[in-house]
Amino acid sequence: MPVVESQRPHPVSALPSVQARILGFAAIIVAGICGALIGAAFVHVQRHGSWSVPEGLGGVVGALIAAGGVAVVVVLVMRAMGEWKTIKEDRALDDVMGAAIAGASAAAAAASVAESEDGHRPEDRA
Repeated sequence: MPVVESQRPHPVSALPSVQARILGFAAIIVAGICGALIGAAFVHVQRHGSWSVPEGLGGVVGALIAAGGVAVVVVLVMRAMGEWKTIKEDRALDDVMGAAIAGASAAAAAASVAESEDGHRPEDRA
């Protein structure tokens, strides 16, 4: 049974929780720092002389590559979390709707049984 927007208790939002966004941002920053250190160390091992511009460029390139890669992973994880949350809510709503339908059909069946036993509808007895 598809979920209609008016059946939802709150509007649908793809925005992850504040905690998830903070952790994602922190992961990107840490990856950038690690990438900068690795890039600078990689250039430092290969260069000769005292000119530090190549080390700086290696650090910047390493930071951009590492932070960019982790940013892609963070975005994909947050989207997957949002989709999973939506799926769980839809399943819970389907379960509630199914239980309500089952309860209504059980009540209708009980009324039908009562009607068939004495030939009168329950409403006519009063």
